[in-house]
Amino acid sequence: MRHSPAKFLFDAKQATALITEFVAGKSLADYSASHLLRSGVERQLTIIGEALNKLSQLAPGIAARISDYQKIVAFRNLAVHGYDLLNDETVWGIVKIHLPVLDKDLESLLKEQNAD
Repeated sequence: MRHSPAKFLFDAKQATALITEFVAGKSLADYSASHLLRSGVERQLTIIGEALNKLSQLAPGIAARISDYQKIVAFRNLAVHGYDLLNDETVWGIVKIHLPVLDKDLESLLKEQNAD
């Protein structure tokens, strides 16, 4: 069965919501101290990267409308294949600075997909 762009957008959007929930009220120090929190955030970031990678293959025009989608996919590859190179400050910065932008992009694109 072939997936739709909306499925990959939804998966990425759901992962952004979970990360937001996971880090609510937390600090970088909390993040660094919790293996469980780091694992959860990193897992959701890999889901986002994989969903956007699949979206780019299925609907490159839609993927291109997502801010820095290629960097997001590259981060997914780093998280999976270069896990030992990740550092907490970088991941925390992605979550606090870039995730809100991604969330807005995904929300907008999902609305368009659902309107069709």
